[in-house]
Formats: sequence, structure tokens, C-alpha cells
Amino acid sequence: MFVLPPPPPRYTIPVAYAAGAANGMAVPVVETNNTISHPDGGCPLQVGEGTYTLKDDLLLATPPPHPSEAPIINPNPLATPPTFLKGAVSAPQFGDGNPALAQPAPPAKDALKRRKPKNNIIKSSSSFVSRVITHETSAKRLSDRDPNGTFAFANINRAFQWLDITSASKEEHLTKVLFTKAHMLCHDINELTKTSSHLDIVMGSSAGDIIWYEPLSQKYARINKNGVINNSPVTHIKWLPGSENLFMASHANGVLVVYDKEKEDALFTAENTGIPERDPSQYPLEILKSVNSRNQKTNPISSWKLASQKISHFSFSPDQRHLAIVMEDGSLRLMDYLKEEVLDIFRSYYGGLICSCWSPDGKYIVTGGQDDLVTIWSFPERKIVARCQGHNSWVSSVAFDPWRCDQKTYRFGSVGDDCRLLLWDFSVGMLHRPRAHHQNSTRQRTSVVAPSSQSIRHRADSWGNRMRSDSERTENTYDDVEPLTSHPVEPRSRTALLPPIMSKVVGEDPICWLGFQKDCIMTSSLEGHIRTWNRPNDSVVKS
Repeated sequence: MFVLPPPPPRYTIPVAYAAGAANGMAVPVVETNNTISHPDGGCPLQVGEGTYTLKDDLLLATPPPHPSEAPIINPNPLATPPTFLKGAVSAPQFGDGNPALAQPAPPAKDALKRRKPKNNIIKSSSSFVSRVITHETSAKRLSDRDPNGTFAFANINRAFQWLDITSASKEEHLTKVLFTKAHMLCHDINELTKTSSHLDIVMGSSAGDIIWYEPLSQKYARINKNGVINNSPVTHIKWLPGSENLFMASHANGVLVVYDKEKEDALFTAENTGIPERDPSQYPLEILKSVNSRNQKTNPISSWKLASQKISHFSFSPDQRHLAIVMEDGSLRLMDYLKEEVLDIFRSYYGGLICSCWSPDGKYIVTGGQDDLVTIWSFPERKIVARCQGHNSWVSSVAFDPWRCDQKTYRFGSVGDDCRLLLWDFSVGMLHRPRAHHQNSTRQRTSVVAPSSQSIRHRADSWGNRMRSDSERTENTYDDVEPLTSHPVEPRSRTALLPPIMSKVVGEDPICWLGFQKDCIMTSSLEGHIRTWNRPNDSVVKS
């Protein structure tokens, strides 16, 4: 069974209430249905390897707001793209070495069982869950489905939908969960615990609450209930690579939190009280609770404050050790999250950054944001290597196509508020070319490298990039802290410029998610269009 965690499409247009009847009673709200269309030869994508043909356009129904409250505007255009990891990964687990996080071995008879949440979401009396709509044929469709088929989970407005997008009736949801007091802004599926009979999904909401949901048993649990740990909206959420229980959530107040799905919550107070305030632009990580803390009976496992501005998105590197974090303040922050250290900071050309992704080999990071640019950064060299110009508005999602990447050439795509899908190719050799032929050919390449590798190594190994929590505090820990210097913005005239190999308007509403599969490209849009393009025959690069 393959599970695709795509599309959270966004819906930002306020929806009117159902009109009240003459006697003042509310008019019953009729749920609308998803629709699907199969365009005849519409919107092909012409690329060097062939033509990608639009297979279908699935439009998710947008439910009206709950009658008891005003419409909540979903501000987040981000998505949870599929994770593609190849080869063995030897990175230690997060929290290794802390006895307080050691998990007791389960009894032999329970070794293969997956723990499920405790509450039945269908019978729930929670005011947070408004309604659960299970399709009348769901049980039969699940028993008859292709075990190699693809599930999709999508959130739009206050609805979270579970779909089987490889079935003949893909437009008919299996389950639709409607929430009352919040919108789900992001979600992720645990690839490690996924089986034919079990799925672990976490969802982050506009209220800060997090839902752990197991759709096959219809069980759920509520984490960070009423914002007891952090009451700011969850902007992005991902399971920690290789972990059954731990997931990371970024909040709109600039805090990253690691939660354990099976631990209880407790009112959280930062462990580093008494530390003098410092300039967050120079001291980019304040550890509110360290993973090394001995206090691990309740959530959170760890909590880090990066800034006061919103964290837009973060992505894990293929080596399962590093984080690329992009923020509304326009910064890209590279972090060794196992050591709880910020390694480097880069800046956008202007405006906030919205999205990020790593190349399959972990050598490059691609970001997009409010400067209408896609930017390529070299992780080993710690420098910008190219800016990609082609969008006419904010870039909302970027993703590498691992089936068209090898050790020399890379393919990635981007989508944005200009309703465009762009594809880009670059090779290692072309990344250092000057932008124009009239540029001074004698200019050293180090002109686009802010610090030397030696200085980077010194900062990465020093205490200057973090502030420890009380759990590890020692004398003079904060007296010797050194500031971390961020790189200045490189002028466009000194940065290589990469044009797209394809640019196509694929709809009439902003595109907010992009994903590559072995046989297709998928996008989702602000108003709920999930579009699928079949790849040309034999277009996938053989590895």
C-alpha cells in the first residue's frame, strides 16, 4: 500500500453563512461533493523528454463554516510532499543518550502491534470535532481495493478528507472529518509505521491543537490541547525521520517543538528562565527545553525558539540530521537538530521565504518565497549558487523530481500564486557560470561565499549558536556565547541566473503544492483542484 500525503489545498475566500429562516432558526447545511473532470487534450506540459498529459482534475468540495462561528481564514499555502530517501542512513536517533527518553522493549507478543489513539472520532463528543462523514461504501471499497493503490489525505477549509485516488470513484471520499473551532493547516503520515492495517497521521491546526489520527480504526487523540504547550497556529508538521513516536511542529510564533504522540501534555514553562535577552538575529536559537532534559515524562520533548516571526516551513535532509528552516523574516536557517545547533543563516533577495526542499543526495537546498524567485543553495559549500527567475508572484512550493536526478543533473519544480507550474534543470557544471557574458571573468568564485569553510566549522562546533536549557546549564554557559553572523544578500549581478525549461499556467487559482511520483506529477490549488499529469513513456531516469 502506497500512501501519498499531498495536498493540503488552501481556501482563503470567506464563505457566507447559510441564510437563516424567518423564525430565526438556522437552515441545515447540505454537504457538497467532490467532482472530477477529464480534460480532453487540455493543459499538456511540453518538456525535453516528452509531453506530460493531464489525466484528471479532482476538485475537493469546500464546506461552509460551522454555523456557530465566523469563518476562519486558512493562511497557510504549504503542503506535505512525499519523502524520498535512498540508501542506508546511519544518523543516530533524536535524543539518543538521554535515559529519560529510552523506550522499554514491548513484550514479544506485542512487538508487531502498533499503538493506536484511544478515542473514537466517529463517536466523539468533543466540541473540537464537528462531524465525521463516512462514505456508505467505505468498508467495501477498502476490502476490494488494490493493495498497491494510493491513498491521499487533503485538508481544505475546516474539512480533512481521506481519498483513494487510484480507485474508479476517486472523487468519493472514504471519510471526511469536519472541525469546529479550527482549520487543519498541515499534516503528515509516518512512513515508518505505515502498514496495510495501520496509518499514523498528525495534523496541525490554526488553534495550535494537534490531532493524532489513525483512519483505518477511526481513532484519534488531541495533543497540545487548547494550546497548553504552545497556543500559536501550527504552520508545518513532520514526523521525525526514523521515529515511531516523535514529530516536529513549527508554530507561527517562531518556535519549533518536538512532541511524542503517546505522552500526556503538561503546562509548559521554559527551562531557561533567567537567561538575559539577546538579539535573535545574532543568537539564532534559544533552547526553551533541551532533548537532553531529564524532565521527559510529558510533552514537549524539546522546544526551540528561533525568532519572533513565523516559521513558514522546514524540511529534513536525507542524512536525517539536518534541518532547512525558512521563515517570514526572509531567513533560511540550517540546523543540526540532533545537536540542537544552528549552523548558518542566509537571507532571501527580499521578503519572506515560504518553502524549502533538499535534493535527493542532500547537496542542495531549494527555497521559494515572496521575492518571486526560486533559489538554489549549496549545503556543503554554504553558499548561494543560483537564482531561478520565472515566476510572477510568490513561490508557494518547491520539490525535487528524484526520478530525474542523478549525480550530475537535477530536476525540480515550483508552483506559486501566479497559477504557474515551472520545471527546472541544472547541472553541477553550470551552477558557477556568471550571469552575463560581460561580467569580469577574473572574479573569484569566493565572491559569492560569505564565510570560509574553516569559520563555518568553528561556529558549528562552538557554543555560539545556541542557548542551553537549565537541564544542561553549567557555570558561565552564557558568558562565553559568541554571535552567529548571517550572510549578506548577494546582488543579482553576482549570482548565476537559471531559466526554467518549462512554464505553464495550469489553473485559475493559486497553486499551493507540488509532488512528483514515479508515474506522474501532481499539484493542488488554493480552491481545492488536485491535478495529475501522466509522465511520458520511458521518461523516468533509470538509477
